[in-house]
Amino acid sequence: MIHQTAAALALVAALSLTAQAQNLPPGFIDLQQDSPPQSINPSDIRVIDGDTIQVWNRSPNVRLVGFDAPETWQPDCQTERDVGHEATARLRELVRGGHLTFKYVRCSCPESKIGTHWCNYGRDCGVLKANGRDVGAILIEEDLAVPFVCGRTSCPKKSHPSWWCQPPKLPGYAVPPKLPGYEVKP
Repeated sequence: MIHQTAAALALVAALSLTAQAQNLPPGFIDLQQDSPPQSINPSDIRVIDGDTIQVWNRSPNVRLVGFDAPETWQPDCQTERDVGHEATARLRELVRGGHLTFKYVRCSCPESKIGTHWCNYGRDCGVLKANGRDVGAILIEEDLAVPFVCGRTSCPKKSHPSWWCQPPKLPGYAVPPKLPGYEVKP
């Protein structure tokens, strides 16, 4: 047990020294593996849209995982654009509120695609929490996003039109209640 603990501490120290030598921000670890959550200052996060942020003023941007917010760039309809702007504004509000932790996670893409346009449009992946709560869960709870959970090397296909423009009329599908006239049938 002592040898495992010492090995783990040596690995963390080596990663830290590598990050410092390359002038990388605190918490910057090999993105092929999950990183430990790090406290992060609101000023170190720039909100791009409802599910994408920039961290420590570095590229690539980070796709927040576990949820999907409506598009603001090339939306399928005006409702999607409007709700997308609401989601973006709400995420900015959560970030400004502080008490944040951020964690890089492995993207759900085949190994050969990570870091390319074919994996989240070249974005890294991460989890952002405000006051201990995942920001995605907050946006879902407030009807500004929908759950979007991926497997280890792939995500569900978005073969349907935008949820916000033409929700599926299939039994059991959750539909954001911002669209009057749509209801989920048991």
